[in-house]
Amino acid sequence: MTAREPTADLRRIAFLLERANESTYRVRSFRSAAAAIGRLDPAEVAERAGNGTLTKLSGVGDVTARCIAESLRGEEPVYLRRLNDTAGRDLGEEAAALRAALRGDCHLHSDWSDGGSPIEEMALAAVELGHEYMVLTDHSPRLTVARGLTADRLRKQLDHVEALNAALPDGFRILTGIEVDINEDGSLDQDDDLLARLDVVVGSVHSKLRDDSARMTRRMLRAIENPHLDILGHCTGRKLTAGADRAHRGGRTRPPSDFDAAAVFAACAEHDKAVEINSRPERLDPPKRLLRLALEAGCRFVIDTDAHAPGQLSWQDNGCERAALCGVPAERILNTLPADDLVAWAAAHG
Repeated sequence: MTAREPTADLRRIAFLLERANESTYRVRSFRSAAAAIGRLDPAEVAERAGNGTLTKLSGVGDVTARCIAESLRGEEPVYLRRLNDTAGRDLGEEAAALRAALRGDCHLHSDWSDGGSPIEEMALAAVELGHEYMVLTDHSPRLTVARGLTADRLRKQLDHVEALNAALPDGFRILTGIEVDINEDGSLDQDDDLLARLDVVVGSVHSKLRDDSARMTRRMLRAIENPHLDILGHCTGRKLTAGADRAHRGGRTRPPSDFDAAAVFAACAEHDKAVEINSRPERLDPPKRLLRLALEAGCRFVIDTDAHAPGQLSWQDNGCERAALCGVPAERILNTLPADDLVAWAAAHG
């Protein structure tokens, strides 16, 4: 029987665990094992599998060693087979059509802020999902708990992305971006000159989420009027459950912020700013009632994952289901556009 590629099997297991929102330590065990054997000559890996010394490698445990041995024998690892058997679910026809129309993801994080994986790993996972682009949106400096990017670190990231784009497969590119904090006065938490350089800017509220409605509404309206902001991220800030990944685990549920949604969505429509349909299982933001209100207001949308790990990039299914339930047509969803058209739309605000 022809041997499989054990590093690919380990990475696939990690991807499926991330998609299922499993704990970070479990995902890390498979990614660490893939990295450990990836540094070795394949002959040495095969020899260690044969003599039972794989677990003497740093990063390889009993479970991952068994997966490696099964792969080398040409068998689909039992662990992977079980995950494949239980992974995902069939989308309804309308949601599946929306998912097929999406060309990219406009909100995701890397290990430059609070994500768990390098930019290139996120990009390669996006390529495998059939995306044409991804917008890299690591956090801005105010969110220190998420290692938000200072102006200097953001400049370095822009140089790094330029180099990565030259090496990525043809037909895919990383668009530059940020998830910028909306400050309490409605200003944006990054230098204007840097925001102007970015392809797409997502603006989100991460602090004082329990402010009274009038203050929160003023804050959001000022941000929407800012020409640098393109997308209003997870607009209510709600958390339905505590997340399992490094960035979100250990938190509590949180009710939605109180604001004048009609006024906020009217401003988004007036200034042609997109409302994000956030697909994270613990967010699913906005709630369907507000999603329908935004649709009635004439807003445009993006369906994003807010992914912090490669496997979470498949969470767009969640957003597509919600968009389909609320009657959002594909022509109102901006990440159905090719990359150049998306960038041109964003540039028109500045």
